[in-house]
This record gives sequence, structure tokens and C-alpha cells, in this order.
Amino acid sequence: MARKITGLKLQKRNKNRVNVYLDGEFAFGLSKIVAAWLHTGQELSEEKIADLKSKDEVEKALQRAMNYLSYRPRSEQEVRKNLNKHGHAENVIDEIVERLKRGGLVDDQKFAELWVENRSEFRPRGSYMLRVELRQKGIADQVISNVLEEIDESSLAIKAARKKARRYQSLEWQEFRKKMNGFLARRGFHYGIISEVLPIVWDEISSQTNQ
Repeated sequence: MARKITGLKLQKRNKNRVNVYLDGEFAFGLSKIVAAWLHTGQELSEEKIADLKSKDEVEKALQRAMNYLSYRPRSEQEVRKNLNKHGHAENVIDEIVERLKRGGLVDDQKFAELWVENRSEFRPRGSYMLRVELRQKGIADQVISNVLEEIDESSLAIKAARKKARRYQSLEWQEFRKKMNGFLARRGFHYGIISEVLPIVWDEISSQTNQ
């Protein structure tokens, strides 16, 4: 049985949504985009009403995802988890993620590259720790391996060590090595890299101290 639209009113608290009144009573809310073609006096079948609600669910999920992406780049897994947390159906989440991927707004390869670039600039980490972090974001192992092939782990270790070494510049070599070894290991650098860079950093701070 068809129902007639008797009113379309913008919501007071959200001007991007429209309240739809059918046969003189409030029926449901829709986004302005979904409601754009509706008009007073129009008749809607039950199938059409269900279709409108389905499209509105997709639109709400899309807007939520866009807002989530506005703060920083996100991995596909992060977007899926966020939408799932807000109760969106799996088929809706799948549709939104595919649309975002087609538009280049969700790209795990680019996300991984930016993640490593950001870490390298502000909080250098070794390949082990970077791999752990990216796996936690749902990035595929092959993508991670491709991205990590491009990093210079020795340079990153030296950069990380230089920032920390100032705190320990008054220590003797053995104690300095012990503390810095622990610090760099926690940052995900393996023993070979640590053994390579610590003498370099030690020589640097020793020469500065002796000047």
C-alpha cells in the first residue's frame, strides 16, 4: 500500500538531514542527498521506502567514514573497524570501503608509506617494530615488505640514538652501551644494527664533550 508524503522538514539539530512525514505523521529521517528528489504529495510504496532507508544507511556510513578520514590517513582495517563499531551492516561497510578505495581515499600501500615516513621523521623505529605496527593496522605482509625495503635502518638507528644519547653523555662506555642497547632494541632495531651504530654515536658525543 502506497503512502503519501505530507511533509519534508529539515531537522533542527542537523541541517543535513530531512524529516519525512507520511500521511500526516513523522515516518523517518533521511540525508538531504537521499531526500533530494522527494516532494510533498509524492506516493511511496513499501519497497521504495525500504530502498530509501537502505540508501540513507549507505550515505550515513559514507559521511562517517569521510569524517574519520579527515583527521589522518587510515588503513582499510581501521575504516572497517570504525564503521563496525558504529553498528553499520557488513554489506554497507563493504560498499563504502570499495567506494573509498576507488576514489583513492583508502590505499593501504600509501598508508604504509606515510606511516613509515612519519615514524622515520619523528620517532625512528627499526624494521621489526614498523612491521609490528603495520600488521596491527591490517596491512598485508607483502605491502609491508615492499615498503620496508626502501628504508635505511642504520640511518634511522643513528637518528634515534642521537636524540637519546644526550641524556647519557656523562656515562662511561659500558653503561652508555647498556642503556642505549635497551632503548634501540625497544624501538625495534636488531642487534647487528645496534652494534654498528652505537660506537658511531659514542664517538660523536665524546668528541663534543671534549671540545
